[in-house]
This record gives sequence, C-alpha cells and structure tokens, in this order.
Amino acid sequence: MFGRRTGLGVMGALLAAPALAQAWPTRPIRLIVPDTPGTGNDTTARLVAPLLEAALGQPWVVENRPGAGGRIGVEAAFRAAPDGTTFLLGNAGSNGINAAIYRDLPYDLLTAFDPVSLLVVGPNTLFVNPRQIPVNSVAELIAWVRARPGQLSYASAGIGSSAHMSMALFLNRTGLDIQHVPYRGAAGLAQAVVTGEAPVAFANLVNIMPQARSGEVRLLAVTSRTRDPGLPEIPSMEEAGLPGFETLAWNALFAPRGTPGGIRERLGRELAKLREDATLAERIRLLGGALVVSTPAELRARVTADIGQWRRLAEAANIQAQ
Repeated sequence: MFGRRTGLGVMGALLAAPALAQAWPTRPIRLIVPDTPGTGNDTTARLVAPLLEAALGQPWVVENRPGAGGRIGVEAAFRAAPDGTTFLLGNAGSNGINAAIYRDLPYDLLTAFDPVSLLVVGPNTLFVNPRQIPVNSVAELIAWVRARPGQLSYASAGIGSSAHMSMALFLNRTGLDIQHVPYRGAAGLAQAVVTGEAPVAFANLVNIMPQARSGEVRLLAVTSRTRDPGLPEIPSMEEAGLPGFETLAWNALFAPRGTPGGIRERLGRELAKLREDATLAERIRLLGGALVVSTPAELRARVTADIGQWRRLAEAANIQAQ
C-alpha cells in the first residue's frame, strides 16, 4: 500500500503527464540523422520535419551526425535528455545491423530507445555497371561471375552497411567469390559502380534511383519479397531464384529511453496523419520507398527481426566492424 505522500506523488505524476503532453513542445526539437546530407534518411528528415513543425508549432531542426556506420549520431541521441526535445531518425543500419557487427556499443539497440514509428520502408536493389558487366538478370550475373572467380569487386557504403550485408547474404547464398571494396557512404558506392571501379553492388533503392533512371547502372532485382510497386518491371530476388531473400531499407523515429509516454503518443498521432498526405507519399514513392507510419510495437518487431537476421549472418560470414 502506498503511503499518503507517495500516493499523492504518483497521482500528481499521472495527472501531470497528460498536461505535459498537451503543452509539448515548448522548445525547438532536434532531429538527429546519423547520415550525411543527401542520403535517403536525410531526405526523409527534410520532408517530414516541416510537416511536424507546422503540426506542433515548434521548429524541427535536422542535425546530421554521420560517421562510424551511424554510431556517432545514435550515441548522441542515446545521451540526450529524454524530455521530448530530441529524437533520432534511425535506420536499418544504425539501429539494426550495428547490433550484429559491433562488440563495443555503449547501448543496447533493443532497449536504449523508445520506438515511435516506422516512416519509410523500401527494398535494396542489386545492380551493375552494364558496360562492365553485360548481364540482364541475376541468373546471368551468377553465371558471369562464376566464369571469372576472384576477378570481380563489389562496392559498399562501408563495412557493416546495408549494402555490405546485403551482398554478404547474396554471396553466402550463392557461393560466389567477389572482393569487397568499401567506400565512404552511398555516394561513394554509386560513383564506384558508375565509373567501373567496382561494377556491382547492392544499395538502398532510394540512393541509386538517379543513376538507374539515367541508364548509368542497370537494376537486376529488388530485395523485397515481392516486386516494388514503383518498379513493376524489376523482379524480386525470390523470383530470381533465391527464395526467402529479403533485406529491407527503412527509417524510423526513436525517442531516448524514458521520454514521457504522453509525448510519444502525441507525436505518434501527428505522424499517423501523414498517411493522408498524398504529396508526401508520392515524393517518397519517386525516391523508391513507401510511407508506412506504424505503431511502436510494429517498429520494435522490425528492429528485433533485423537484429536477429544480421547477427546470424555476421556470425556465419565472420563480419565485424573494424
């Protein structure tokens, strides 16, 4: 049984929580993006921030904190006060893969943040420089590489990036021998494939669409279980002969653990309204993703499933961050 003073304190906190959420926000909000400007995550942040600012009446300031596969930005958000003034736009790498490849994270990605909502989900894509690798399908690529063992290099956005892990899964499934050449971020990866330095790669669809539209690269397959609605002519990896092959790119809003539930619920309600924004959905579709505002439970399930998949692959392929 609570004592009188303790009981009054609990009741006071319960009464204050809705009032706090209703008054929130009273200060500008920092949205930490653990990626460089111009990436898919950054683009999502800059599309969504003005809409949240209009809905909530306070500026949403996008703060890019790239580096170390997203660790720098995630750690900044982890150390932020859980007072509703800082949120993290995490992604499949920073809040999923990193749990599998880093042994020294100062936080547990399953518990360090309170999930708010998925925002965008989209496939990765396997693509080639068609002048260097003249193939039109995954089956042709596999045959082409097998005829040239050890002669081909693939680009990634860095060790442990979704591009690296997607290719590691592909090599694990096919037994192919392709050498890994990590580059600095998605832009470096794309440039390496376009110039032919490393003429094959996986990438988030959103990060390679400009080069695909210009014909500088050729898309062979997407890594969702089904075809992407925006690219109905491109088969899935499953259709291409690799059943169960799925690596999804996503980004999502997380709050530092302990952020009041009322604040997170209010933010979730405002995010849910974005589902009705046809202009936002179309802009994201053109980038190669889908707007999928979710519940916190759905986001937690996505993170849990990803971490499990990548831990199994990292162990099988002996992948660790340097």
